[in-house]
Amino acid sequence: RSRTTTIEKLFTPPGTLCEMSQQLHLPVIRDVKSIRRFRASMHGPVSLVPTMGMLHDGHLSLIRLAAQQPSSIFVSIYANPSQLTIQEGKNSYPSTIDSDLALLVALNEELRSNGSGTVQAVFAPTDQEMYPFSPPNDIQRGLGSFVNILPMTSILEGADRPSHFVGVVTVCLKLFNAVNPDKVYFGEKDYQQTVIIKRLVQDFLLDAEVVVGKTMREDDGMALSSRNVFLGTRRRAVATILVKALDAARNAYEGGEVGRDELVSLCKQVVEEEQVKQEQLLKLRRVSLEIIYFELADRESMTAIGSVDPEKGAVICGAILLLPIEILAYGEDGGRQDGNDTVRLIDSVLLEPRNGSF
Repeated sequence: RSRTTTIEKLFTPPGTLCEMSQQLHLPVIRDVKSIRRFRASMHGPVSLVPTMGMLHDGHLSLIRLAAQQPSSIFVSIYANPSQLTIQEGKNSYPSTIDSDLALLVALNEELRSNGSGTVQAVFAPTDQEMYPFSPPNDIQRGLGSFVNILPMTSILEGADRPSHFVGVVTVCLKLFNAVNPDKVYFGEKDYQQTVIIKRLVQDFLLDAEVVVGKTMREDDGMALSSRNVFLGTRRRAVATILVKALDAARNAYEGGEVGRDELVSLCKQVVEEEQVKQEQLLKLRRVSLEIIYFELADRESMTAIGSVDPEKGAVICGAILLLPIEILAYGEDGGRQDGNDTVRLIDSVLLEPRNGSF
């Protein structure tokens, strides 16, 4: 029998593997006790790639990055309720465990053929495992055990979604405690999140290295995101306005502009021009969108800055809302919820130091 099948039997209690994992010989571990036992069976370092499911090429790129190092790779799949707003809920991250596992098994075949490390297990805990004494929505009432890192968690994304990063930090600390990884992998698109996770590791004396992978993009520049499946054809075509706005600011910086007001205003101008264009269209073709924020920030603290220090560089972040489609055309792809939802998109671009030394 294969080693994988043997480990499934030894380290995973009955009922904790879904049917798909049994067929594909990829352990899906549902409880903390078992993941700890499984982790203890690994020889050498362990890498963790945390996800909320709905896997795409951006997630797979992080796994490929982890596979470049000699380590056993764990992937967590958990749609953490405490980082989602009441309006979002878990509907924003519906369970796609079967398709996620199929992607991971196919990726393992690729990695194995290249002689790289492979995914050894998927940690897909239940809410009861992750929040054993109080429900995750207690975060909305200020109850329960949650971790905050101020002011990082209360600015930019945190200002618009007050409990979001509290939920992110809390679940990451739980995942790190359960898996005890040597390295953890996050994507650069959620740049503020990567800065906060690095601070979490430092402040709580965790013995893990945070590795940040480059943002994966479509040919038109659109950042890969699990939320993109909600856009549909019409909103997807307009959604590139976010990266176009950020790219306009980066181009201005590379041309010598360093002022915050000028760079942020340029981002807003690009989006506002698209808003005017869309307002002139018939409802059958229109996409309504709103700016949430654009900001120029320090790359290490995420605090807003008045200008870019060319020796340090900076990051410029943005978020927009794509509103529900007013009239969906017959046969039109409106996205996973037929265009009835509001889709929130975030992105960021790095403004590199002029001497490239950051």
